[in-house]
Amino acid sequence: MGQTDFAGVAVLLPCYNEAATIGEVVERFRAALPGASIHVYDNNSTDGTALKAMLAGAHVFRERRQGKGHVVRRMFAEIDADIYVMADGDGTYAAKDAEELIRVLVSERADMVVGTRRGVLKDAGRQGHAVGNRLFNRLYRFLFGPGFSDIFSGYRAFSHRFVKSFPAVSGGFEIETEMSVHASRLKLPVAELELDYGRRPEGSHSKLSTLRDGAKILWMFAMLTKETRPFAFFGALATGCLGASLFFMTPVLIRYFETGLVLRLPTWVLAVALLMMSLLLLTAGLILDSLSRARADQLRLHYLSLDGRKPALDWGQEDEQPVKPQSGIADAA
Repeated sequence: MGQTDFAGVAVLLPCYNEAATIGEVVERFRAALPGASIHVYDNNSTDGTALKAMLAGAHVFRERRQGKGHVVRRMFAEIDADIYVMADGDGTYAAKDAEELIRVLVSERADMVVGTRRGVLKDAGRQGHAVGNRLFNRLYRFLFGPGFSDIFSGYRAFSHRFVKSFPAVSGGFEIETEMSVHASRLKLPVAELELDYGRRPEGSHSKLSTLRDGAKILWMFAMLTKETRPFAFFGALATGCLGASLFFMTPVLIRYFETGLVLRLPTWVLAVALLMMSLLLLTAGLILDSLSRARADQLRLHYLSLDGRKPALDWGQEDEQPVKPQSGIADAA
C-alpha cells in the first residue's frame, strides 16, 4: 500500500481575517493531500492571516477587491491544475475529507462534487443562518431544479473543465449559488457527499451577515433567473402587470356596460398602460429566452472544447470501492 500522490491537485483557500485558524488549516491539508499545492488568497486581512499562511507553507496571494466572489474569480483564473479543492480558512471543514471529494470526482467522472454539511439546515451556528439556508435551498430547487441540497457549502472539488468554463460574475458570498446554477444550466455531471461540519474555534468570527448577505443572495437569485430563465422571469412580471390591469379595468368596464360612459378615465388609461406593459414584458421574455438558449449552447461548446483531464491517482488500494455520491446530474428546471 503506497501513499497517494496528489501532485495534480490545487487546494484553494479564500481568507479574510482568519489568522486564528489558517495555519492549522494549511498544515492539515498538507498532511491530507501530500504533493498538492496549497494556495491562500488573502482578501485585505488586518490580523496577519497572510503571514500565518506563508509560515505554514502555503502559496500566498492578495486580492484587493473585497468579497469572496472576487477572490474565487481570481483563483480560478490564475491557478492551473487537474483538480481543484476549495475550502474555507476557518477550520469548519475537515481536511481529511478532501480525499473523498477527489475520489468521487474521479470515479464518477464528475465536474463538481459538493461537500454538503450534515445538519446545517437545522443549526448553522446561528438560527438566522439555519433558517436562511432552508429557505434559499427551497427557492433554488423551485427556480433551477433539484440538483443540489446545500447550495451554500464552501467545500467543493472541481474538474479543470469546470473551473476554466465558469464565468464567475458574483462579488460576495453569492459565488456558491452561481456555481450551482452554472452546473444546472449546462447540465454538468455533479455529485454530493455528506460531510461533518464543524464549529469555528474561539477567536474566529463569521463574516456572513444574515440580512445584508441574505439580500445580496436574493438579488443574485433574481439576476440568475433573468439570465438563465428569462421567459419565466419576464412572464411572472407580465402576469403581475396583467393582474393589476384587470383589477383597475374591471370596475370601469362594468360602469361602461351599465351606462355607456367611461366615468373614470385616468383609471382606464392606467389599466390600458399596464396591459400594454404586460404584452411588452411577455414579448421581451420570448425574445430573451431564445438568446439565453443560444448563449447556453455557446457555453456548453466552450466547456466541451476544454481539456477534461483528470489525473489517474494511485489510491494505494486497488480493490477499494469509490464512495457513492448522493446525486448525479444537475438538471435545469
